[in-house]
Amino acid sequence: MEIRVLGALDVRVCGVSVVPSAPKPRQVLGLLALRADQVVPAGVLADELWSGRPPRSARTTVQTYVLQLRDLIDRALAAAGTERGVSCAKDVLVTSPGGYMLNSGGGLTDLREFERLAGTGYRAMDGEDHPAAARLLGEALALWRGPAFADVPVGGQLAVEAKRLEETRLCALDQRIEADLRLGRHRVLLAELTVLVDRYRTHESLHGQYMIALHRSGRRGEALEAYQRLRNTLVRELGMEPSIGLRRLQRSILLAAPERSPERAADRSAEREPAGAAAGPEAAARFSRVG
Repeated sequence: MEIRVLGALDVRVCGVSVVPSAPKPRQVLGLLALRADQVVPAGVLADELWSGRPPRSARTTVQTYVLQLRDLIDRALAAAGTERGVSCAKDVLVTSPGGYMLNSGGGLTDLREFERLAGTGYRAMDGEDHPAAARLLGEALALWRGPAFADVPVGGQLAVEAKRLEETRLCALDQRIEADLRLGRHRVLLAELTVLVDRYRTHESLHGQYMIALHRSGRRGEALEAYQRLRNTLVRELGMEPSIGLRRLQRSILLAAPERSPERAADRSAEREPAGAAAGPEAAARFSRVG
């Protein structure tokens, strides 16, 4: 079985798609695919389908959708023949006490592969193996084909999961860009970061990385303009100023000059911080590395 949820839903049995066209059976398959090899209670499926207000016929209707999915699975198995070692659809979409389980059979699951690669990449980053971190996190991000469950109607359960998955993607993206910056790839990153800061207009970490890439590429004025645009957006939309880390980055870029390195400018800026200001969030230390 192949299960892909990082983009449009794609579930294949013996290479044949078993994704239904009808919205609600697709929704059921989406939740089962997300929790492959785990039992999903029928009540959870009902809550997803009817946003916490299931009708009296909910359990029967869920059973109907499961039967429709099994019919698609049976067709896929028939097309592949019996040599694959799976006798019927009930071996793939299993009925358990109180719920149902999609049995992956040890096949490909893009979410698990993403989590494995990203976790290994984070450990490489912690060990300051930046080439490995950039490669592994890049491979993890390449598994994404668009927003999670892009073509699935989402209820309460899937909506929360889609947001969670997007946050994990952004975290991996942030760390991959950081690894690339450590490797001196600032010019290569500029095109990607230009798109990202336009898409995520209040994401401070991405804006900080964009400012660093611009500054290191000899575009100091544009780096300062990027900071001002972010500040205006934060003040206008959220009523808040940029973080201490980002303000320190802006100041270090402002003070940097050809005769003194950006790192030294950042150090002088830190010396002038009021007592206690330097003990900002962890991002402050990262954002001060502009050279």
